[in-house]
Amino acid sequence: MFNAKIYTERRNELKKSLSPGMYIFQGNPESPMNYPDNPFRYRQDSNFIYYFGIDAPNLTAVIDLDNDREIIFGDDLTVDEIIWMGSQPLLQGKCERVGIKECLPTNKLQAFIQTALNKKQPIHFLPQYRAENKLFIAALLNQSVAQIENGLSVEFAKSVIAQRSVKSDLEVSEIEKALDVSYDMHVYAMRHSKPGVIEQEIAGAIEGIALSGGGYVAYPVIFSVDGQTLHNHYHGNTMQAGDIIVNDSGASISSHYASDITRTIPVSGQFSPEQKDMYNIVLEALDSANSMVAPGVRFKDIHLHACKILATGLKDKGLMKGDLDEAIKAGAHALFFQCGTGHMMGLDVHDMEDLGEEYVGYDAETQRSAQFGLRSLRLGKKLQPGFIVTVEPGLYFIPELIDMWRAENKYTEFINYDAVEKYRNFGGIRIEDNLVVTQNGQRILGKPIPKTVAEVEAVCAD
Repeated sequence: MFNAKIYTERRNELKKSLSPGMYIFQGNPESPMNYPDNPFRYRQDSNFIYYFGIDAPNLTAVIDLDNDREIIFGDDLTVDEIIWMGSQPLLQGKCERVGIKECLPTNKLQAFIQTALNKKQPIHFLPQYRAENKLFIAALLNQSVAQIENGLSVEFAKSVIAQRSVKSDLEVSEIEKALDVSYDMHVYAMRHSKPGVIEQEIAGAIEGIALSGGGYVAYPVIFSVDGQTLHNHYHGNTMQAGDIIVNDSGASISSHYASDITRTIPVSGQFSPEQKDMYNIVLEALDSANSMVAPGVRFKDIHLHACKILATGLKDKGLMKGDLDEAIKAGAHALFFQCGTGHMMGLDVHDMEDLGEEYVGYDAETQRSAQFGLRSLRLGKKLQPGFIVTVEPGLYFIPELIDMWRAENKYTEFINYDAVEKYRNFGGIRIEDNLVVTQNGQRILGKPIPKTVAEVEAVCAD
């Protein structure tokens, strides 16, 4: 929790962009793992955290612009709850710590909202990603879930996105703390990934590093010899000599700010010549894309530039052919790079996408493509100072996709399928950095995590 001034300033800044009415911020309840008293690890809603800072369940915050009120509704623990959970600071004290003077019990919320409804006061709320919160908002407004899903305030969401997109120096500092933990996670994985070790041994250990760093993993660990599967959460393979491992893992710290880093590791300690060639193609795409990150640059153009670097490297190795500009325009490179080059990052690893990916990554000037591969680019619009983005090009050889495209004779003017066939069991490579957009360019965040072939192999040899 930051100091009250920060949360007060955030709310005041938001209010400048809102039209008259009442604005609901729904905090998250606990979510049972298998019965009510055994919940999953608690995670407060990021929008609630950003504006109200209280990391506790079963809270609802309201900004009533028409009557100049800011209220948090919630309850203190009962004695029965204290017996099991221990004593907690009173909610009134928590509210004061984030600059909220008015704190009311939950049983006052329904009548408060009903009064606003009776007065025809406009009530706005953000998209809800949890089913229980959808049901809660629906009951609060006397509507069906379908009605509230159709009645979301797009302008409310856009105002939040505009504000949260630009990170303060304090937020950048928190993300770099998360990256310090990520550094330890990735170096550990490089040093301990050996033939005969089961993936889950490393995946579990690096998740433990995140936990011991005072937080948790920012997303389920991706650690797999089957790196061609973009989000592979299976950890049951035994690593073999000659394998390469994609390790996509990041930490969130106690403030919930996240990191998102990927490195690719040679299980034998050294890349084979073919692996080194492909790795260096991806690394060149990463470094070149990183250098393009700057205010006013469309991230879509950075993505397409990374695609061109990847395609050029593949053409040099005989896997692609022909006019590469035309190949990329057609989408032929997506046989090898099926996803986007990056996304926004902050309190969430895919920051604010709960509010609508089309609003976070795109705008009236930059529209999302329907083309395979390009349609998976989560961020396309122009960058601004203060944006924090991931840059994560990769090469993925997916046998099923290769077989399908070859059977369809798809893009034969751009793809040498006979050469591709030799790589069908290659796997995948991804390398990823986190950057902040500065006034004049960019800065790679965090302590440098080994990235070049020589650096990675050196750590593997430790």
